[in-house]
Amino acid sequence: MSASIDTLGTKRVLMIVANPGTSPTTGWPVGFWWAEVTHPYWTFTEAGYEVEIVSPKGGDLMADGFSDPEDDSQYSAHDIISLGFKKSATHSALLEGTKPIAEASLDDYDAVFVAGGQSPMVTMIDDEELHAFIAKAYEAGKVISIVCHGTSILLKTRLSNGDLLVKGKTWTGFADAEEQFADDFVGQKIQPFWIEEEARKLEDTNFVVQSVFKPFAVRDGNLITGQQQFSGAAAAELVVETLGR
Repeated sequence: MSASIDTLGTKRVLMIVANPGTSPTTGWPVGFWWAEVTHPYWTFTEAGYEVEIVSPKGGDLMADGFSDPEDDSQYSAHDIISLGFKKSATHSALLEGTKPIAEASLDDYDAVFVAGGQSPMVTMIDDEELHAFIAKAYEAGKVISIVCHGTSILLKTRLSNGDLLVKGKTWTGFADAEEQFADDFVGQKIQPFWIEEEARKLEDTNFVVQSVFKPFAVRDGNLITGQQQFSGAAAAELVVETLGR
């Protein structure tokens, strides 16, 4: 689904997008969030990077309804980047028949980018193979970038020495205030847990958030995290700043 690595100096990003799941709290089908795939993809490709989209288990991927710019809710009607990606046969095909991370060789990539959505809170949070893959990539010196609910995996991802990857790190993710807004918007509890609430229980880590639903990303060494769906491009830009063009 991506060009072969044959260009001298071209940076390559492995984008991991969540497989479809079902929310244990709402019963809704859950998937990835469009903007957290498309906006970083745009940023990377505009910088001349190659991007390959994979998923933890492989197969066809599905977006969260509220993230669809054509959804009846009009919640993401402003997102013309995602609309363009969705309407492009070439680009939308990148989300079909994805290969699993088990078939990806870290040697082929400079960075790993994990998109969010509602699915990561269900399908990624206890995926030990995914956690091990991220830890291996980090220990191999790759730049690791994770946004929104994808950052839930940092609550459990441990390095080979047993330490959490986020030990001693400053990072961000979906804020409690944003979870409360979302719950109030739909009139019920959406997520099975809140990332900020759980992160603040961890020792020796610094979880930070900024304004509600405003772009915010933070870099600490080779770890780059974005707060929510408006932070995907900001996180990708930090990746580009780190790796160069």
